[in-house]
Amino acid sequence: MRRASAIDRAMQGMAIATLAFLWLPLFVVVAFSFEPEAAAVHLTGFTFDWYERVWQQGGMLHALFRSLELGLLSAAAGTVLGALLAVGLHRYRGRGFAILALIVYLPIVMPDVIYGISQMVFFNYMHRFIGWPSAGLVTMGIAHVSFQIPYVALVVYARLVGLDRNLVHAAADLYASPLKSLYAFWLPVLKPALIAGFLLAFTLSLDDFVISFFTSGPGSVTLPIYIWGSIARHGVTPQTNAIASLMIGAVLLVALAQTFFQARRHGYLSSHGQPSA
Repeated sequence: MRRASAIDRAMQGMAIATLAFLWLPLFVVVAFSFEPEAAAVHLTGFTFDWYERVWQQGGMLHALFRSLELGLLSAAAGTVLGALLAVGLHRYRGRGFAILALIVYLPIVMPDVIYGISQMVFFNYMHRFIGWPSAGLVTMGIAHVSFQIPYVALVVYARLVGLDRNLVHAAADLYASPLKSLYAFWLPVLKPALIAGFLLAFTLSLDDFVISFFTSGPGSVTLPIYIWGSIARHGVTPQTNAIASLMIGAVLLVALAQTFFQARRHGYLSSHGQPSA
């Protein structure tokens, strides 16, 4: 009994150390974003001055709006295409399903730098042969949609696999038109997965740097690229800590919203406290 208790305490200590390893750098960045002294190595006070200076920088605001524009538009397109891909996978009954699923899954595990370079080379060849697209928001949007689709497809496919097939057959037996069936059955059933997929795609787009860097052009600087350029020119400044803190807060809010909809999808927030069927 005593040996088991020692092992439990050791496991708890490792868990706490792992969480500290994950979250301590984020806490340090947020804490020093409120530090009054620009070159301080210890916390000496509290101020919002660096956040005010961030909002006074036109370049940062332009990059922020560009990131939001890119994230919302690409997430909307990625959600639609990813949902259609998930429905196609769910209805597929032919041979080679494992290979088909692997093709969908591979972009998720592929290194971002490889994916970004391949997108850049592909767009260069397209522009050379047909004159379109030029490097900018369009190429970034296409690249973002391409890496968002597999994530959304997996989220929606998981919902479809857990769906009672009797409900699908019942919806088909009611002689509703495809549009009526989509509006009255498929969208309500898939709504939590679609919202979770959209939030996941938006978070991935907002956070992406590598693929955006290889596919960006003049006038299409997103917030991560702006932060990288600021650090390259001036090093880590208090404004950089403030920008990073704002991004941490934004991603945390979107992640919490995504977790909420995922919990609803699995029924963990039902009034009875039990997962729904």
